[in-house]
Amino acid sequence: MYYTTSLLEDWIKDFYYSIDIFHAHQLDFLDIAARLGIVVSFEEMSSRFYDGEIIIEDRLSSQEQWQDFAHELCHVLRHDGNQIYMPKMFLELQENQANYFAYHFCIPTFMFLKLDMPNHRNQAIYYLANTFNVTNEFAAQRFDRYQNQIYTSQFIAENSNMYTY
Repeated sequence: MYYTTSLLEDWIKDFYYSIDIFHAHQLDFLDIAARLGIVVSFEEMSSRFYDGEIIIEDRLSSQEQWQDFAHELCHVLRHDGNQIYMPKMFLELQENQANYFAYHFCIPTFMFLKLDMPNHRNQAIYYLANTFNVTNEFAAQRFDRYQNQIYTSQFIAENSNMYTY
C-alpha cells in the first residue's frame, strides 16, 4: 500500500501525542479541551469560537458536536484574526481549511492506518463512523479522501520516472 502522509496529518499526530492521545477510544472533545485549557459551552446557536471559548450547538448529535469541535479547534490552533473583518476570500480559505482539518482531526490518519478495515466500502464507512464517533456522511468523506490519497501516492510512485529530465 502506498500512503504518504501530509504535513497536516503529521502535525495532528504530533499534536495528539503531545497530549497523550494514541487511540480512538481516547478521542473525547471535552477531555481534549480540558487538556488544552479551552472552555467549551453548549448553546442554542451555531457552533463557533468566540471570546476565548468554543461554543457548540446543543441541538446537534454527539457526532456532529465532535465534528464541529474539531472545525472550531482548527480556528483556535491554526488561525488568527477576526472573521467579521476578513475579506470574503480569506474567510472562505479559513473555513475550507477548518473543514479539511476536522476530517483529519476526528479520524486521525495514524489511527486509521492501524485499523483492520472491512473490504466493502459501506462496511468500512460504518466501521469508521462507529470507531471515531462521527456521522456516516463524515466517515464517507474521510474514507474517500483516504482512498484518493492512496491512489495519488500510488500513481506518483508508479510514474515518477516519467517526469525525470
